[in-house]
Amino acid sequence: MGVLDARGNALHRPVLRDLCVELLSPALSEKNSLCVDCTLGLGGHTEAILRSCPEATVVGIDRDPQAIELASRRLAPFGGRFIPVRATYDGIADICAQYAPEGKAQAVLMDLGVSSLQLDARERGFSYAHDAPLDMRMDPDLEVSAADIVNNASAGELTRILKVYGEEKFASRIAGEIVSRRARQPFTGTGELVEAVRRALPARAVRTGGNPAKRTFQAIRIAVNSELEVLQRALCSALDVLAVHGRMAVESYHSLEDRIVKNAFRRGLEDTTPAGLPVRLEEHSPYLRELVHGAFRAPETEIARNPRSASVRLRAVERIRRTPAHLHHTDTKFNGGHA
Repeated sequence: MGVLDARGNALHRPVLRDLCVELLSPALSEKNSLCVDCTLGLGGHTEAILRSCPEATVVGIDRDPQAIELASRRLAPFGGRFIPVRATYDGIADICAQYAPEGKAQAVLMDLGVSSLQLDARERGFSYAHDAPLDMRMDPDLEVSAADIVNNASAGELTRILKVYGEEKFASRIAGEIVSRRARQPFTGTGELVEAVRRALPARAVRTGGNPAKRTFQAIRIAVNSELEVLQRALCSALDVLAVHGRMAVESYHSLEDRIVKNAFRRGLEDTTPAGLPVRLEEHSPYLRELVHGAFRAPETEIARNPRSASVRLRAVERIRRTPAHLHHTDTKFNGGHA
């Protein structure tokens, strides 16, 4: 089922929608079970869950007020089974405390990165394919936009942002070009930033690998929206509020996101019984179980139908036991993406 945005354009099918529903639905069969869609967007995943799991309620979180408005309109036929919440999803614990019995969720879904709504809204400046104001704010109420970072960050800070968040090997060259150009005239549009990247890169890098500004746009967008810090905090909280036999699925679209997800899950998948003991200690046994092996990649049939699924990595787990309070996920510091 398609949905129309405010401009009347048909938007894309959610990535791996059917697989996400298949993975989460066994945890949503009981009456009053709760699923938290941490990245609501236009509500495609949530709609599929509500249709397939008639006993479930879905809380949909998004920081983008336009997404909340459009998804609420789309999901109105489900009445009180859909609850929209405008927030960043690292507040999942407080949200579950408000809406979930005992503050626990039976299912959690995260579809990370920029949404179709944001990419397709040219005026919001997320896309390097069209000239638009240099904005990139998922929440329009944020004080700092992409233009603020590009025009005000030091060369060293720009280099760090491009290197850490974009894994851009020409980070220092691009930062230098940005600083040189803005000294003559501040950046206002995405086209100016694309041109600066092109001028900074060696000719061979411009000719290969798609749009040369892709990694720069990714890095600045992540910095504007604090995406990786929010993700780290949200994963810790989501694993803590996940009920026993609850399930969690996370879709990532670049290696930085996937590495954070992998590390968050790994702690619960491993037996941490100290070496040399003759028996495994129950309190150190795994409390998560993998639902897919490693990171699932979209098949060619899905990619042909939905090109945005080409880079997706899906990881999913089930909580199989409670954990003592001292083992709860409390490390919320983003470490730059390194394991």
